[in-house]
Amino acid sequence: MSINPNQVWEPSSDTRTPTGALHSEAARDHLWMHFTRHSVFEEKEAGGLGHSVPIITRGKGWKIWDDRGNEYIDGLAGLFVVQAGHGREELAEAAAKQAKELAFFPLWSYAHPKAIELAERLAAYAPGDLNRVFFTTGGGEAVETAWKLAKQYYKLTGKPTKHKVISRAVAYHGTPQGALSITGIPAAKEMFEPLVPGAHKVPNTNMYRAPEHLRDDEKAFGRWAADRIAEAIEFEGPDTVAAVFLEPVQNSGGCFPPPAGYFERVREICDEYDVLLVSDEVICSFGRIGSMFACDDFGYVPDIITCAKGMTSGYSPIGAMIASDRLFEPFKQGTTYFPHGYTFGGHPVSAAVAMANLDIFEREGLNDRVKQNAPIFKATLDKLLDLPLVGDVRGAGYFYGIELVKDKATRETFNDAESERLLRGFLSKALFDAGLYCRADDRGDPVIQLAPPLIMGPDEFDDIESRLRSVLIEAENHL
Repeated sequence: MSINPNQVWEPSSDTRTPTGALHSEAARDHLWMHFTRHSVFEEKEAGGLGHSVPIITRGKGWKIWDDRGNEYIDGLAGLFVVQAGHGREELAEAAAKQAKELAFFPLWSYAHPKAIELAERLAAYAPGDLNRVFFTTGGGEAVETAWKLAKQYYKLTGKPTKHKVISRAVAYHGTPQGALSITGIPAAKEMFEPLVPGAHKVPNTNMYRAPEHLRDDEKAFGRWAADRIAEAIEFEGPDTVAAVFLEPVQNSGGCFPPPAGYFERVREICDEYDVLLVSDEVICSFGRIGSMFACDDFGYVPDIITCAKGMTSGYSPIGAMIASDRLFEPFKQGTTYFPHGYTFGGHPVSAAVAMANLDIFEREGLNDRVKQNAPIFKATLDKLLDLPLVGDVRGAGYFYGIELVKDKATRETFNDAESERLLRGFLSKALFDAGLYCRADDRGDPVIQLAPPLIMGPDEFDDIESRLRSVLIEAENHL
């Protein structure tokens, strides 16, 4: 349902705060939103105030509603999170039941049943000997935890100079100072420098922007990209590099899947130089690509998995670092311990919700559903390639990016001013007005990203494609 700009809207009592203020005004005056330009809510426009803060009040399945009753398709699963869909009463009930029984207890030298059960379950899902689960409250904390573990592990095993990390250009790994150092987006980091030293970047796996002589040879490009990791390790010194952090499908830049043979070669490189391979699956785990852990979809066994988002389908915050038995071995002896933790890591309510969420996965076969429908999702989005503005459609599972270009023949992208006008000046609002919540992003080249709830199917894919098509056709008039 599109917003009617001429609609007269009368605020009802449930759109006001307890003090009687409109939610939209209280949001503007008191709420500091994440990654948000607040100027758009402050600036005066002809005839009135700036834009109102969009307020989402309800969700059911793959649909969400705002405070004016307008309905939208949730094409991003909130933020790559709501795998099982909105409005699952059994997840709310699991939270309430646990809160009544034991609302909180830390994992600092103590344990509680739900954290134990969830750790056992995650270890069973994880490949190889990844059997030790360290809980956090989110993905950035999980990445931070993994880097700290890598540093301490090598100190405990007689290689104290191994502390550096390798990650990829444009990749996003979180906002804590360590995770932000691993992140490869300069604009996200410049205001917070100096950051943690020792983080180094290599090329990503964007085949659409690959060196020209490699664009038609996926295996050659995969080998080239992986070998840049070996090159970086050699340049920095193998005795100084502790870990390589890679997403199975890189999020920022617009869903870069790994080329054939890429992770096989990366695993060889990490083994050769005694470097830990960290699979950052904060987005890609819990069915987003297909399997519970996406490393299984791409056939590699990492030393560490970091995960979060879809573990509870967003009904309660939780994250985790899952480490191999080898990495835990030094902590089984003497007075050695990991001096690291979070008050709310492995929170009883979140752990209970995660268990109930994973029950839904198994009962409804969500992983198999993604694997069966993923080719249909891709084929549906590929139809957009007939539009002049669409240069590339890429991704895997229920996780896709659509790259927008100025010239399809040359793959010429937009300059900063054009990108600003296209994405923020038109597309973000136009997509929302068309009843589709997704992401228009330019951390890299301009893209539209889609990551819908895993309960969606072919009919909903067609609906998404239709809405995207109409907006992208109109976008041509705004260049």
